[in-house]
Amino acid sequence: MQMSKTVYLDNSATTPLCDAAKEAMREAMECYGNPSSLHPEGVRAGMLLEQARRTVAATLGLRGTLSPGQVIFTASGTEADLLALRGTALGKPRRKGGRIITTDSEHSAVEKTVAALESEGFEVVRIPTRQGVLDLDAYEKALNDRVFLVSLMTVNNETGALYDVGTAFAMAKAKNPDVVTHTDAVQGYLKGKLLPKALSADLVSVSGHKIHAPKGVGALIVSPDALRRRDLAPVLLGGGQEGGFRSGTENLIGIAGFAAAAEEGFSALGARVERMRELRDYAEEKLLALSLAVNRPMGARAPHILNVRLPDIRSETMLHELSRSGICISSGSACSSHAKAPSRALTAFGLSPEEITCSIRISLSHSNTKEEIDLLADAMSDALGRLVRIHH
Repeated sequence: MQMSKTVYLDNSATTPLCDAAKEAMREAMECYGNPSSLHPEGVRAGMLLEQARRTVAATLGLRGTLSPGQVIFTASGTEADLLALRGTALGKPRRKGGRIITTDSEHSAVEKTVAALESEGFEVVRIPTRQGVLDLDAYEKALNDRVFLVSLMTVNNETGALYDVGTAFAMAKAKNPDVVTHTDAVQGYLKGKLLPKALSADLVSVSGHKIHAPKGVGALIVSPDALRRRDLAPVLLGGGQEGGFRSGTENLIGIAGFAAAAEEGFSALGARVERMRELRDYAEEKLLALSLAVNRPMGARAPHILNVRLPDIRSETMLHELSRSGICISSGSACSSHAKAPSRALTAFGLSPEEITCSIRISLSHSNTKEEIDLLADAMSDALGRLVRIHH
């Protein structure tokens, strides 16, 4: 079956630019000054940068005057994670060799950073997330006096599991108010209400290209308490931009697009979340009718991610079949697409290596339609018929 239209259902990997971001970026292209310069063009660029900072902050419940370093623009969600984790670990000498708590299903940006810290003498405890549920009993046992950092993702990028980070962070703060709490919220940002203060989160990582903004821009949100305690040390040194936490001339064009997309997404948050949830449930119904299994979290889940399992057909084989029909989905995290080992997230979820090999991810945007889901289901039905016969 050939289609002329591209059906894009891989929005957890990246999203198309929205019109608001495109327009803001075009306008920012005309603002060529360096935001750190004191002449009129620099002042103009600086004003645009600070307006973008306030806009992004407002989408996370931060209003009024921002302290320097409260919203740190980075080049990606990955860099925001790196700054949060390594910046905290190196922030105070007494933390050397201390304990870091995370999950067994984090994005590679977190897992590889904590693994590196582990090799440098820090202790890392990975909490189980079987069936997409954070094991709070194991977590409570891991909370001892040596814990200085807890990093738990908000939404799993492969299964859509929504982890109860609010409860977990409150538990950590009750044990020790000085514990630094970080959440990788890249997949959770603008997929539901995200308020760092309500979550007891000191540090929150977000990314632009998951919300219809450009690639190459992210942010780390830092709580006033973390700033006051001086919890964070810079990992990129130089001219002292971004409150001294992230040196390097800011990507003003990307940041302007990020802010515009964030503002638009936040203003329509409720309707967009409901739209994505409706599409996810519709897709689940259509694919269950094809005798596919859903790798469904037992607890809460985000509205935009659906992970399903094929009947003894490798996911890559199905991806190629669907690509010929103009349909874009994935077999998991785009950042790990070249990894040869089975997905850590799906292993932690409880799937066998064989089941992981047959799992695919469909991730939605508010701009997708039921007609596109129908095209996916029809194309998958045709492919299943052919591939099952080939398999047997």
